[in-house]
Amino acid sequence: MTSANTTSQTGSPIASDEHSLTVGADGVAALHDRYLVEKLAQFSRERIPERVVHAKGGGAFGEFVVTEDVSAYTRAAVFQPGATTETLQRFSSVAGEQGSPDTWRDVRGFSVKFYTTEGNYDIVGNNTPVFFIRDGIKFPDFIHSQKRLPGSGLRNPDMQWDFWTLSPESAHQVTYLMGDRGLPRSWREMPGFGSHTYQWINAAGEKFWVKYHFRSNQGNVELTGDEAEVIAGADADHYRRDLHTAIAAGDFPSWDVYVQVMAYDEAKAYRFNPFDLTKVWPHADYPLIKVGTHTLNRNPENFFAEIEQAAFSPANTVPGIDISPDKMLMARVFSYPDAQRYRVGTNYADIPVNAPHAAPVHTYSQDGAARHTFKPSSAPVYAPNSFGGPVASAAAAGEGSWENDGALVRSAATLHSQDSDFGQAGTLYRDVFDDAAKARFVATLTGQGSSITIPEIRERFFGYWTSVDADLGAKLRAAVA
Repeated sequence: MTSANTTSQTGSPIASDEHSLTVGADGVAALHDRYLVEKLAQFSRERIPERVVHAKGGGAFGEFVVTEDVSAYTRAAVFQPGATTETLQRFSSVAGEQGSPDTWRDVRGFSVKFYTTEGNYDIVGNNTPVFFIRDGIKFPDFIHSQKRLPGSGLRNPDMQWDFWTLSPESAHQVTYLMGDRGLPRSWREMPGFGSHTYQWINAAGEKFWVKYHFRSNQGNVELTGDEAEVIAGADADHYRRDLHTAIAAGDFPSWDVYVQVMAYDEAKAYRFNPFDLTKVWPHADYPLIKVGTHTLNRNPENFFAEIEQAAFSPANTVPGIDISPDKMLMARVFSYPDAQRYRVGTNYADIPVNAPHAAPVHTYSQDGAARHTFKPSSAPVYAPNSFGGPVASAAAAGEGSWENDGALVRSAATLHSQDSDFGQAGTLYRDVFDDAAKARFVATLTGQGSSITIPEIRERFFGYWTSVDADLGAKLRAAVA
């Protein structure tokens, strides 16, 4: 088979891929060897900065098929009966870096990009329905506490538990993390959640509050701590390999997608704040309503181009879907696009994996580094204009809204009758974990407590878990002390 000539990045044939241009066979290399310089310079710039959070991950493409009718709640095209939408999903770990083992105990990212006919819609969630904090202003501090000490470069249990025990709202998520949910056997065998509360708007303009649930059709399967430790040493890329191998073999993982729906006015008087990211809505109050099925059926052709450069953001909404007065969500709507502009570049949305696949783009943005699509030279570059440029439309946008008549303050959200930082964590431990799960949970926490070296933090550790459940706190005090 005849091979094509190797060329430079500008298309010119090159003389050799093996030998630099030198002064004699053993002489110095010539700086004007343009291909040598190009090749080394490109190699030095192959990587973009890793994500500050969710650095290690993997993903695949697929499709979402609507099997039910939820049009009474949203006008979004992606959720209309019978709609089929191309998707991209990325799974990840929260705290670890690029080279960290997949099976470290951690929360797993669960992000889905829907390439809808009305633009891209992203659900950027986790494998848990709650999170550690409820206000975005604490997010940098939380992540710093889970990363590494600036001096030694080591992760530190004192630092982690100092933050958690001083942030009681973390108890619900930490209970998930230290339980079986913290060690899924694979990305395929874990659930996903939008976690936040979002707003849906139907064709008549009626508004609803919703939460997303992705239920794995492979079942939820977890590892023990010992199994996870063995895998971490044997195959640091266990999750990534498992997903790629399954899809390559035609074993396509899928998740049934459900929502919980709350009437708009019910949020004001519900027994706890329904926009609090540290809380779940009880299914007895708001049962799951099936929407459709999400299936992953195609591996990326190039991991860097299609997974590392992929940019997900809760700011990416479509007509009929909007955000809620969730303080974490409102902060993420700014933070995620800002992070992508730094990590990938100002025109990250122009990259094929991030650009809309099923909707046209009509925008007045222009120029900037790495711009590779552009409008005809006759197109107007400002608005308003007299030359037929795109025009904004509130009706087409279908934005949501909510009422707010309060003063600007820095405080917790208005307390509802049953707001509590420890209540749902205690329910999860007492009523959801079975006896075997409770025993594993206590064993994990005993190890965590034993690793704390500062007496004050260890005492707060006991108080933290006593607030979750008095018997649990007593067991840990006896086991650790």
